[in-house]
Amino acid sequence: MNSICLIDTSVFLNFLNVPQCNQDRASVLQDFQTYVESGCTFLLPMATILETGNHIAQNGDGTMRRKTAQHFVEAVKAAFNGQAPWRLTTFPKTEEILLWIDQFPDRAGQNKAPDKLEGTSFGDMSIIEEFNKSRERFRMSEVFIWSLDSDLKNYHHIP
Repeated sequence: MNSICLIDTSVFLNFLNVPQCNQDRASVLQDFQTYVESGCTFLLPMATILETGNHIAQNGDGTMRRKTAQHFVEAVKAAFNGQAPWRLTTFPKTEEILLWIDQFPDRAGQNKAPDKLEGTSFGDMSIIEEFNKSRERFRMSEVFIWSLDSDLKNYHHIP
């Protein structure tokens, strides 16, 4: 069975070795190798790209930010050019975003887990929606969000 893996920001930050966001790098690389060997297809949501860029721009001194940003640019361009181990998801259409945005006040106002006093971010909402779209598109495949965030890693569907 082919598995579809949506990469969350928490994983991409470790994969790219972003300073101060890379404490789980060894386990991420080990898991990545396991997923590759099992024939997993990796999808990189647009929210992951945007959120990763934000973390890089807010992290460290200017020299480190620039060096890390250059590595980020190379990794994302490789995805656009079909030279990375992951493919990009399509950027959502206006109609999709308008549907999601109406849900945002409720999702932001509710705790996303009993032990977390925070709501679901709009970025996480968009990744969850990509998960739902992937479940529909790849009905015969396992689909999951690869995340270090306890909330998002619960999104796992096996047909």
